Amino acid sequence: MSSDQIRYNYVIGDVQGCFEALKALLKEIKFDPDQDFIWFAGDLVARGENSLGVLRFVKKLVDRGVAATVLGNHDLTLLAGARGLKAIKDKDNTRDVIDAIDSDDLIDWLRKQPLCLFPNDQTILTHAGIPLNWTAEQTARLAHEVERIIGHDDFEKVDAFLAEMYGKEPTLWSEDLQGHARLRCIVNYLTRMRLTDAEGRLEFSFKDSLADPMPEGFKPWFEFESQATTTHQVIFGHWAALQGKTVSDKIQNVDGGCVWGHQLIAYRLEDQCAFAVDNPLN
Repeated sequence: MSSDQIRYNYVIGDVQGCFEALKALLKEIKFDPDQDFIWFAGDLVARGENSLGVLRFVKKLVDRGVAATVLGNHDLTLLAGARGLKAIKDKDNTRDVIDAIDSDDLIDWLRKQPLCLFPNDQTILTHAGIPLNWTAEQTARLAHEVERIIGHDDFEKVDAFLAEMYGKEPTLWSEDLQGHARLRCIVNYLTRMRLTDAEGRLEFSFKDSLADPMPEGFKPWFEFESQATTTHQVIFGHWAALQGKTVSDKIQNVDGGCVWGHQLIAYRLEDQCAFAVDNPLN
């Protein structure tokens, strides 16, 4: 579907396997696949009641050309688990994806999804946000470095990186970084970031609300002056405690914390209107 055929573009926050909530939200926004387009902010899977159903459904939408998704940290964890490189945790509730008859197709499709998307010329979407010292163009370029490896035809290259993907170092970006350390740093910024310092150094322990005490010297990444926001609105999920907070006219969160008993959010780009539904299973 070409952009001039689209009625509304919606960005939907972290679904995390909450398939019933996703169906309720699409009903709430009166989603019409013949004239609407959905952008998913990543973390399609993990902890919710039906990650397999969500993956199958979103894949169908993407294959039909009426949706797109970025990868989140839980999606990457599923990829590593499917390749036998990370243990599948019971709490993630994704074993049904690994055991499904169409698992290979779903995993192969998932690993070829991007880490960064541009829903329009003025908007950029990543799962966790964009660090203060990256431009939008740079973000897309760096995301592509990771996408090229994760989606590679040579599974030795895929597995070699997925096996080294986990870790907190390096915590600070430098163009001088190389190899798996470089790729890991990009992944951590785009899928795990919450707090940074004024230089952009990552802090991984904090997952709470903005009212809670933060480690000294660190603040939410979006409280620093951002290069990306000089050219684009940044939309991100990942941080459930924000519950879809509008940080500014240039920074919008879409994670309503649905899997934690809160809401699933759709943010309409045309008029910046947010729609939300409670998780019907709560």
